[in-house]
Amino acid sequence: MIKVASFNINGIKARLPRLLEWLEETRPSVACLQEIKTQDEGFPAAEFEKIGYHAIWHGQKGFNGVAILADGVQPVEVQRGLAGDPEDEHSRYLEADVYGLRVVCIYLPNGNPQPGPKFDYKLRWMERLRTRMTELAAQELPTVVIGDYNVIPEDKDTFSVRAMASDALMQPESRDAYRRLLNDGWTDALDLFNPQGGVWTFWDYQAGAWQRDHGFRIDHALLSPDLADRLISSGVDKAYRGREKASDHAPMWVTLKA
Repeated sequence: MIKVASFNINGIKARLPRLLEWLEETRPSVACLQEIKTQDEGFPAAEFEKIGYHAIWHGQKGFNGVAILADGVQPVEVQRGLAGDPEDEHSRYLEADVYGLRVVCIYLPNGNPQPGPKFDYKLRWMERLRTRMTELAAQELPTVVIGDYNVIPEDKDTFSVRAMASDALMQPESRDAYRRLLNDGWTDALDLFNPQGGVWTFWDYQAGAWQRDHGFRIDHALLSPDLADRLISSGVDKAYRGREKASDHAPMWVTLKA
């Protein structure tokens, strides 16, 4: 069995004790991290080596940043950064081969405030992602594209449609772009096991959102058709959101037949 997880850590230095705790307690085969918020030279690779994880990362000072960790093996980097916009210098995309899988870790733009240039950038980024995913599908590689998509796919994926109505995360354009990925043949693993919704991966720090369970689902794992056939289960490590100095996201994961 191979377990691939995603965790928007919201600052790897600030959350390092929580991150190491989660890795040791749940032991995913592969852990994809978003919002590491550190330059490359500041990434704490040695701390992960101590507990048996090898890493590649694509950092950026102060915000963004993605990483792929693997238990006992070295991920082989395939691509960093998403093609299609030479002026886009954000660290949001990292792709590697590990455990016989193509693992793509993404931190999709938030897009707020909308309308505006940040929302336009989000939609362009999603179209560029679709182009890359189409290329991967054509190669028939067993692929998982996992991370913080910053999209609430359906009304069932938020505690309150009204509260989120004006947010970039659930605008029709954002949802349509996400739906196009599914229509291309990718499987939303977490949704497959929770068709009624009500499963959250994010709770804001404000307004007692965690205590009131006012969350929504924006962290997703999309599987290529051949990999979807190997899917065993998918879930969220919700309890980690309630720990001291936690990220505002909880880890989500899929388990696959090796």
